[in-house]
Amino acid sequence: MLKFWREHKIAGILVTIIRFVAGYAWLTAGWHKLTGAKPFDATGFLQAAVNNPVLDKATGEAVYPTYTAFLEHFALPNIKIINHAIPLGEFLVGLGLILGTLTVTAAFFGALMNFMFMFAGTVSTNPWLLLLGMVVIFAGANAGRFGLDRFVLPLIHKGLDRLLHRKPKDMTTGAGLIVK
Repeated sequence: MLKFWREHKIAGILVTIIRFVAGYAWLTAGWHKLTGAKPFDATGFLQAAVNNPVLDKATGEAVYPTYTAFLEHFALPNIKIINHAIPLGEFLVGLGLILGTLTVTAAFFGALMNFMFMFAGTVSTNPWLLLLGMVVIFAGANAGRFGLDRFVLPLIHKGLDRLLHRKPKDMTTGAGLIVK
């Protein structure tokens, strides 16, 4: 099944549709926060997550105490950075998914944000976007087959080959043949 998602042209088409759906959700969420009438402020949300952490129903203890500590001791003291990072991150994840540029990286950071929001106790669209993001991640390079990754990834590989003084691989066949 993984081979299908990573290599098949039909899977590339399906993942492109998935990218557009998830990308639109991320892009619009970030755009509304970036351009809203009031500047985005996560202080209340983060403070509520610290004051009312996700609790184990049986023991009443916090389920994610390290995440709560992260919010309390890093995120809240650096709220100005967080208030810029969240909307910009959402917007860039959406843009990357829609354009198919650094697609797997965009999906990874989207999934990371989904987990962070869920650790704070918010369900909303996070499980749905996480599921779509995981499909994109599993598809690997095939997720950007019908996007700008088709051009960007070979350039990145070529630059890394030069930087690391490696002989370039034949990127057209993926066979690892030396191009002369």
